[in-house]
Amino acid sequence: MKIIYSPKCLEYKSFNHPESPERVKICVDFLKEKGFEFIQPQPAEEKDLLLVHTQRLIDEVKNGEISDLDTPNIKGIFNYALLSVGGAILAMEKALQGENSFSLMRPPGHHAGKDFCGGFCYFNNIAIAVAKAEKRVKKVAILDIDCHHGNGTEDIFLGKSNVLYVSLHESPLYPGTGLKSYLNCKNFPLPPKTDEIRYLKTLEIALKEIENFQADLLAISAGFDTYKKDPLTYFGLEIESYQKIGEKISQLKLPTFCVLEGGYSTSLPFCLYNFLLGLEYAS
Repeated sequence: MKIIYSPKCLEYKSFNHPESPERVKICVDFLKEKGFEFIQPQPAEEKDLLLVHTQRLIDEVKNGEISDLDTPNIKGIFNYALLSVGGAILAMEKALQGENSFSLMRPPGHHAGKDFCGGFCYFNNIAIAVAKAEKRVKKVAILDIDCHHGNGTEDIFLGKSNVLYVSLHESPLYPGTGLKSYLNCKNFPLPPKTDEIRYLKTLEIALKEIENFQADLLAISAGFDTYKKDPLTYFGLEIESYQKIGEKISQLKLPTFCVLEGGYSTSLPFCLYNFLLGLEYAS
C-alpha cells in the first residue's frame, strides 16, 4: 500500500479550524513508524480541474473570492489544492498499475461540486481523479465512507451511467443532502449513534451495489469522522471497526485508491492504520 504525501500540505492553516495540518502530520509520523512507503505527488494542472469544475469556481479559489465561512480564503490555497488534487491523481494511477494506494493530503474535496466549494473543500480531488480514469477504464465506482454526505461528488456525477457513487453517512448532519438515492447515486443515510453492527450490515448492502455494477476501478473517499470520539459528528464506530471495514471492501478485489476526506480526532492515525490493514487483508 503506497501512501501519497507531500509535506507542503502542512504549510497552511486557518486559526482554530478543525481541518488542520496536525491531523495529517500525526498520521504521517505514525505510518512512518509502521514502515509504510511514501511517494510525493506533483500538482495537478488547471485543465485537470476543468474536467469537473467550472472556470468560475477555479477563478474564485485562485483569486481568494470564496464566500463560504468553513472554506476560508487562505493565502496560496489554490496551489495547495492543486497539490492535493495531484495526490488523488497519482493514487489513481498507482491503482491502475496494480498498486493500491492512499492519498494522505489536504485539503479534502468531496463537498466541492461543479460550481461550488464548501465544507473545507476547494476542489473535488477524488472526482477529478475519477474523471481522468474514465478515459482508461469503462466503469468506476466511488465509495464514500466519510460521516458527511459527499454532496459535491454527487453533484458532479449524478446521471453518469459509467460512474457509480455510493455513500454511507450520518443524517441529519451537514450538508443535509443524501437523504435518498437518485439514478447512479446510491445513498445510505444512517442515524446518529450508529454502531459497528449496523454500519457493517449497511456497508455489505452498499458493497453489493458496487459488485453488481461490475466496476473496473474503485475510488474511496476515506473519511474517519465516523469514529465515536470525533468532535464534529455523532457516530459510534470503534478504532477496530476500520479494519473490518477495510476487509469487507478488499473482498471486492478491485484496483483501489483512497483519498483522505474527514477525521478530526486525535485517534485518526489509529483509525487510518486499521483501515489500511483491512484493505491489505485480501490483497
